[in-house]
Amino acid sequence: MSEMRIRVARIGDAAAIARVYVQTWRSAYAGLVPDNVLTGMSESRQRRVWKAQIASGDTMMVADHPTHRVVGFGSCGVCRDWRFAGSGEIYTLYVDPDWQDQGHGRDLLTAMLRAMRSAGFDGAVLWVLAGNPSRFFYEAMGGRQVASRAEKLWGATLPEYAYEWRPLPQPLLLGRSKTAHGDGS
Repeated sequence: MSEMRIRVARIGDAAAIARVYVQTWRSAYAGLVPDNVLTGMSESRQRRVWKAQIASGDTMMVADHPTHRVVGFGSCGVCRDWRFAGSGEIYTLYVDPDWQDQGHGRDLLTAMLRAMRSAGFDGAVLWVLAGNPSRFFYEAMGGRQVASRAEKLWGATLPEYAYEWRPLPQPLLLGRSKTAHGDGS
C-alpha cells in the first residue's frame, strides 16, 4: 500500500481540490442544504475559486496519494470571528467520500493545527453544520463545542457549531501525520 503524503497545495491542485469539494459537499450535505445548491455546484467554477484561494496566502494542505493524487484538502488562517481573538481558523477540511475513515482527515487536521501553532496562534476554531455527522470526528480529535450560530445561506437558516482547540495541543500528537519532508513535523 502506498503512503499518503500531506503537503502544501499548489495551483496545479485546484482541479482535484474542486472535484473533492463538489463530491464531498454532495455526499455530506444532502438533506442539510437546499438541493439546488448541491445540484448547481460546478467543478469548473470551483476550480477558479480554489486557484484564487491557493494564491491568497492562507495555508492550504492536501492529502496526496502517489497513484490517486489529491484525495483530501484543508485550509486555515486567521480566525474571522472576533469571539476567538488570537485563534486561527480551519476554514475547510474535506476528504473524498471514497477515502474517508482511513486517517486522512486526522492527518490534514493535525498538519493544519501544526501550521497554526507555527504561525503563532494560541488556539484554533472550526465551524461545522450542526447536522453534519463529521462534527463527531472533531470531538474525537479533541475539539470542544464552544459556540453556535444560525447562518442564513441560500434562503435557509443553517445551524452551526464551533469547535475549538485551545490551547493548541502540544506536541500535537493528534494523528500520524507525515509532512512533505516525511519527518512527521
